[in-house]
Amino acid sequence: MAAEFFPSKMQEKRILTEKVHQIKAILREFKVHTICESVKCPNIGECFSRPTVTFMILGNVCSRKCTFCAVKKGEPKHVDFDEPQKIAKAARMMGLKHTIISSVCRDDLADGGALHFAHTVFEVKKELPKSTIEVLVPGFRADRKAVKTILDLNPDIFNHNIETMPSLYPRVRSRANYEKSLKLIKTAKKIKPQVITKSGFMIGLGETEAEILKVMRDLIAVNCDILTIGQYVQSTRDNIQVETFVTPETFFKLRDHGMRMGFLHVESAPYVRSSYNAEFFMVDQPKNEKMRKAKNGTIPTYQKAASLRI
Repeated sequence: MAAEFFPSKMQEKRILTEKVHQIKAILREFKVHTICESVKCPNIGECFSRPTVTFMILGNVCSRKCTFCAVKKGEPKHVDFDEPQKIAKAARMMGLKHTIISSVCRDDLADGGALHFAHTVFEVKKELPKSTIEVLVPGFRADRKAVKTILDLNPDIFNHNIETMPSLYPRVRSRANYEKSLKLIKTAKKIKPQVITKSGFMIGLGETEAEILKVMRDLIAVNCDILTIGQYVQSTRDNIQVETFVTPETFFKLRDHGMRMGFLHVESAPYVRSSYNAEFFMVDQPKNEKMRKAKNGTIPTYQKAASLRI
């Protein structure tokens, strides 16, 4: 498939310029960061127009050097202990119905930043008691104590991204561990069975069809409820290059296949990122749907998919 094909087929986004400026003004006022801006997300105009925002806590410098990610890399700065309150007040001013909290990796902190996550969830709940909360967490080296620290504050969705296929970790996510990422999701569900678990990965980096299906099966095996699949796009010249632009039809097949496998919800399309359409998941609906299926014994088992022709 020619590389030119994909960009020309990408859908136009509905952007409310005034709303985008309002959201950015609030972010500047409280001096808080977002994943949206830091990774140069292609959906930023659309999401800020809704508004949907993925806050990035613990600074804007990551201690790791993942080649797919555009977040600044280096030695992280000191932790801003006022950040949880700033995030909460910014979220309230934006009127968020679903608040997403993510972070850079902080290998310099003993708990990886888990307590700071918990404080942020607490402050957001205090300022926006009706908002659902999603945490998009780093790996925490699969530490159970770190996971429990966050889950004790009862976020609605616990999200940790697999990001790519295990065979690509050495050149895409070299300091991460695929098995530990799976363990983190499994641990979250064991600690709090009612939490909605979520993960996602990119395609277009040279993975095979068999690898994609294997990762999906692995996620089902650790009780991952929600899956997001999107096209990898090189954000800066320093990031790893795109190998393939995947057709929209392939994404649709992956979505349908994922639902047959038993995921509660699958977002799969070229523009999908981990937080894309996150506010539409609306936690109560997936919970009720899962309980209904379990009660009726209708959760589908894995079936071999037709060729996806990636």
